[in-house]
Amino acid sequence: MKQRKFIPKAARVNAGLTMKEVAKQLGVTEVTLWNWERGATSPPIAKAQRMADLYRIPLDEIQFYRG
Repeated sequence: MKQRKFIPKAARVNAGLTMKEVAKQLGVTEVTLWNWERGATSPPIAKAQRMADLYRIPLDEIQFYRG
């Protein structure tokens, strides 16, 4: 069975969270979160794991792109 992958924004939206809520939980600015969601930069592994926890999905189901 093929594993599904979510881009960070889709995972956040599916979890019913706003950028403001997630940024606050991660201790980053909304601009930083936006950069991660659009693939301009990648989060450190600890932040990526926290995102997965907030979105209630395994980390390996989030596809981070670096542009």
